[in-house]
Amino acid sequence: MINFKDVSFRYSKNQDHVLRNISFNVKKGEFLGISGPSGSGKSTLCLMMNGIIPKTIEGEFSGEVYIDGEDIAEKEIYEISEKLGLILQNPESQLFSMTVEEELAFGPENLGIKREEIGDRVSWALELVGMERFREAFPHQLSGGEKQKIAIASLLTMKPEILVLDEPTSNLDPKSRIEIFKIVQKLNKKGMTVVVVEHETNFISSADKILILNEGEIVRYGTPKEIFREADFLKEIGIRVPEIVEFSNYLLKDGYIDDIFLSVTEALEVLNVESRKSLL
Repeated sequence: MINFKDVSFRYSKNQDHVLRNISFNVKKGEFLGISGPSGSGKSTLCLMMNGIIPKTIEGEFSGEVYIDGEDIAEKEIYEISEKLGLILQNPESQLFSMTVEEELAFGPENLGIKREEIGDRVSWALELVGMERFREAFPHQLSGGEKQKIAIASLLTMKPEILVLDEPTSNLDPKSRIEIFKIVQKLNKKGMTVVVVEHETNFISSADKILILNEGEIVRYGTPKEIFREADFLKEIGIRVPEIVEFSNYLLKDGYIDDIFLSVTEALEVLNVESRKSLL
């Protein structure tokens, strides 16, 4: 669904490249997590996925980006948006209508969808994010977590096949973060291809693959267990590792377990098995 081939980019007037020689693939229905220290090029990568770079934000661009097999260089941004939806860090930058219903209807209206179907899409999207009772609310009076849910719902009414979220929980409280995570995981389980950029590596530990950026380059790419086995390297470049992962790395180094675990549930299962082995 997403294919980067040897992509590099430098903003106008910048001496250094923000991204260098980026190549990776995201399969249909896959969940890709992206992390890296500040300034590593994560947001730039997201803006490339829907064509804002280089079509709107200009600079020195090289390489190829394909979305569902189509070269974005040959597509307009509005055409790409029918396939891929992008959520930015600050949801307020994407909300502009007087009511939540108008916000969600804006996209499909511009696609020429019939009014009856638009109403059905709005109801479906609001139910999916748990915001049905806010249909007539003024978006800018909502909390940060509620605004983020509405931003996600407004893209869902476009029925994209790919959802890209650039640090969707960076300004949210812990409760709202968990709610957003659950929504994204639910969408992925329903078959949507998902790309999430996050400093909160607790969330992307459930991804199919994780890509680590540092100074504009891919420095690690693999499954969560492959990535988090290198907890020391991640911390060295400024990435916070989930506490449970860090704990399991200590146990792995000391020979108490055979592999790291990524969640408390997995930890309890592994440690229970290990304790049985020691008794035997």
